[in-house]
Amino acid sequence: MIIDSLGEATARRYDPGPSLGDRFRRDHVTLYFDRAESLYERWDRPVCIIVDGPYGVGGFPGDPPTPAALAEWYSPHIVGWSRRSTPQTTLWFWNTEVGWATVHPVLVAHGWEYRSCHVWDKGKGHIAGNANSLTLRKFPVVTEVCVQYVKRATFGVDGCELSMQDWLRHEWRRTGLPFYLANKATRTANAATRKYLTACHLWYYPPVEAFERLAAYANEHGDPEGRPYFSIDGRKPLSGEAWAALRAKFTCEVGISNVWNLPPVRGTERLKKKFRCVHNNQKPLRLIDTCIKASTDPGDLVWEPFGGLCSAAISSHRLGRACVSAEILPEYYAAACDRLQTYDCAQDLFPSDATTS
Repeated sequence: MIIDSLGEATARRYDPGPSLGDRFRRDHVTLYFDRAESLYERWDRPVCIIVDGPYGVGGFPGDPPTPAALAEWYSPHIVGWSRRSTPQTTLWFWNTEVGWATVHPVLVAHGWEYRSCHVWDKGKGHIAGNANSLTLRKFPVVTEVCVQYVKRATFGVDGCELSMQDWLRHEWRRTGLPFYLANKATRTANAATRKYLTACHLWYYPPVEAFERLAAYANEHGDPEGRPYFSIDGRKPLSGEAWAALRAKFTCEVGISNVWNLPPVRGTERLKKKFRCVHNNQKPLRLIDTCIKASTDPGDLVWEPFGGLCSAAISSHRLGRACVSAEILPEYYAAACDRLQTYDCAQDLFPSDATTS
């Protein structure tokens, strides 16, 4: 029994909300009511990780009030991501500019290689009520960043970890062949030595066909005592398929750059409870679609460690990817479950959208 505001006892049905460990599944997408750090070892290895966690602005329970604590906050998660990721994994890190800058050194220290910083420009319509520039002494902020990282491939040699660039040079050096013969091996004029085996910052990843030719030539003409060359198991050279798996996937659609001009979520896509937004920083699904389509193929697994309203789960379902999402705040988790359950993937609409013209 609950005593209401008039002092009268009223029988009401008590909804305890989700319990720790609860799951909700639709097709190949699963939402977990749990702390992400307790799930990483149980989840399959990801091809893509969408990180939209604390920004250091005190925006929700558990979000530090300033960016100063973000590096320490994210560290155990970054350890978990690093341990379970492969060189095919791309990580998309959403944050403010200073929040990202604070966490960047931790990511690099755990094997994540910076690729690009993407700026979400929400437009000048986002300024209204957003900032008092005279008080804050800065221009109004209408952006967030989404930073792309890939898991760096490393190769163990004599107790040391070599980068892919250093390993390629090391293996060719072992053959005893002069470097210029790499051009003949790959059937390219100067490109192999200048790009694939260079020691400088102009190094290029050898495409699969070039790598296969390089390895075949080395094993046919190199010092017989050192064979096999370009092998990681000491028994046979890497295949083209295995070589391709040592690099993160990436597809760039025509017309997309690193500046994403899109207003904040409005209309029927915006989740509301009566007259207030359920989540203050709900991302447009089109932006999450961009990240997932760029770095995965259909059927690949996406991780969403800090689900919120689980936009990555919705996008994954839309795009035919698998996804695991974690959320620990009951209100967000309940809203995300309802969102996943009611989303009409066949029409690419939410039910309420179907009634609009």
